[in-house]
Amino acid sequence: MKYRALLLPVFVIFLVGCKQHLLTDYRPLDKAGMWSGGLEQLKALNTSDSEVAQLVKVKQAQLSDDACIALVAAAHERKHPFTSGDSTVNLVGAGYSEAQILEIARADQLDAISGDAVALRLIGLSDSFVGFVLQRRLQGQRTLGTPQIAHLKNTGLSEKQILEKIKAGMTDAQADREVAAREAARNHAGTDFVHVRGRKPR
Repeated sequence: MKYRALLLPVFVIFLVGCKQHLLTDYRPLDKAGMWSGGLEQLKALNTSDSEVAQLVKVKQAQLSDDACIALVAAAHERKHPFTSGDSTVNLVGAGYSEAQILEIARADQLDAISGDAVALRLIGLSDSFVGFVLQRRLQGQRTLGTPQIAHLKNTGLSEKQILEKIKAGMTDAQADREVAAREAARNHAGTDFVHVRGRKPR
């Protein structure tokens, strides 16, 4: 009896120290359509109840089991739980592929750039343009803010012209000034007074 009594607190301390989630309820994911193989992999990743709740949102957005597992693995690699269910769902809704979403997740940027990434899609830019801007942001390279890109596009610049400005290192402040100048020029276009001569009276 004494031997068992001594083992119990040691066992509890071991569990607390390792932050094991032995009692995690995986049934919500099962109901969301995840296969048993995926559930077993999540158990191996020591997934918590809160992470399961996040993954249910992701699974309902039609991401694959493999993508769900990769999201948890990427978060754990960064030493924190997966808490970005909403950001992931927003990216799915904006048309980003699983590969793109996982690339963002592995860079630990899901919550940081999902809003801008979704906005880039809403502007109506091409996939190649969005991919270029996204890559620069993930790599920490300078790029224009989404509002500045939208404003430049609205003033009539093509995607190619905007890309050239990004590559040249244009800042948001410089973009704002160019937008203001282009809008002023557009507003004044065709407003010069033109004297129209009529026929001279006989």
